[in-house]
Amino acid sequence: MKEKKSFAVFGLGRYGMAVAEELVKAGADVLGVDQDEARVNAAALLLPVCKCANATDRDVMKQLGVRNVDVAIVAMAGKLEDSILVTMLCKEAGIPFIIAKCANDLHGEILARVGADKVVYPERDSGVRLAKNLLSAGFVDMIELSDSAAVLEIEPSRAWLGKSLRELELRRKHKLNVVAIRRGERVDVQIDPEAPLTESERLVVIADPAALKDL
Repeated sequence: MKEKKSFAVFGLGRYGMAVAEELVKAGADVLGVDQDEARVNAAALLLPVCKCANATDRDVMKQLGVRNVDVAIVAMAGKLEDSILVTMLCKEAGIPFIIAKCANDLHGEILARVGADKVVYPERDSGVRLAKNLLSAGFVDMIELSDSAAVLEIEPSRAWLGKSLRELELRRKHKLNVVAIRRGERVDVQIDPEAPLTESERLVVIADPAALKDL
């Protein structure tokens, strides 16, 4: 039985390297691939396996042995034709799950058609997320799960300070499901419903963002 997943990251720019580094830190097997020798040399200091190769070539892809990879991340959105070709070849190689970074909606649609299981828009998504956080007073951070659900980190309102979660009844009154409490860098999922909230704490909740407008 396979103990851990293996990943191939195509394109070792800032986005590709950020993904690859986090995967390595988590203990995953990671193969980094880029045509730029300088990028590969720099990545070799951080990634266990790096290859300077043209992944748009079918024969090169076979030599890389990517058919044994569980997940491919195609992180070369700046080169539309290359990202499309690499996605197609990853699909052809039988990689079970392919994630592709996209430059725009049309690019994303094409990548989905040629085999990407998931398309991501890092620049656009981070911009939308920042705008929502700026416009939402009290929201420290937000990750959308769907149109009607998000994980949010919020500051307790002044009216909540000194009161316990049991007293506040946030789920019944505001449809807030508190799943953790952040205290500095520490995040506690074992929550004491009787403990009074303090100004230094942040609540991690799951809720419908639209339902929080009045709150």
